[in-house]
Amino acid sequence: MAKQEEVILLDFWASMYGMKVRIALAEKGVSYMYKEEDLRNKSLLLLEMNPVHNKIPVVIHNGKPICDSSIIVEYIDEVWKDKSPLLPSDAYGKARARFMSDFIDKKVFLIGRNMCMTKGEEQEAARKEFIDCLKLIDGELGDKCYFEGESFGYLDLSLIPFYSRFHAYKMYGGFNIEHEFPKLFCWAKRCFENNESVSKSLPDPLKIHGFVQQMRKNLGLDE
Repeated sequence: MAKQEEVILLDFWASMYGMKVRIALAEKGVSYMYKEEDLRNKSLLLLEMNPVHNKIPVVIHNGKPICDSSIIVEYIDEVWKDKSPLLPSDAYGKARARFMSDFIDKKVFLIGRNMCMTKGEEQEAARKEFIDCLKLIDGELGDKCYFEGESFGYLDLSLIPFYSRFHAYKMYGGFNIEHEFPKLFCWAKRCFENNESVSKSLPDPLKIHGFVQQMRKNLGLDE
């Protein structure tokens, strides 16, 4: 197994993609050096480590970069095998978890952002689409404690960063997840309260609220 002190994470505190990686590292007990990135003035290290997209998060392991949050999480799961696996053990379970995680990363996050960063008809359209997405995810969870059953895993890790934005969704999207999707809300609280890797990795929802508020001001949405 690689030495833990040889791990560096390039990240931005409010990134939900970065939160996934932080949780995965915490789940595996991996010590790492955290380097906060200014996304308006990206470091030379970030540009060198991710020359394709110039995006965070990036994990640098023994001097070698791994990019894209989902790929990083799978890498962490494969390298640090002495702790419980994040991905399901069976081929279908792995495929299903990857598919749903991709759906969350590429669609649900963007729709949630649009819901908070627009007004009027555009916001209402995003809100309806967000509800449709959460219905699919709610059906995937069913009556299970976690998406894979009794233990916290890959798909839980992919979705739980949204918990930090529930307050912002309520304030700026007019969308109360606790009322609209009580099972998902209970799942999120369970993840947060029962998993130290989650509670110590997610930023304060009020801090996220302030971040979203500033973004809205920058866009001229709030005078």
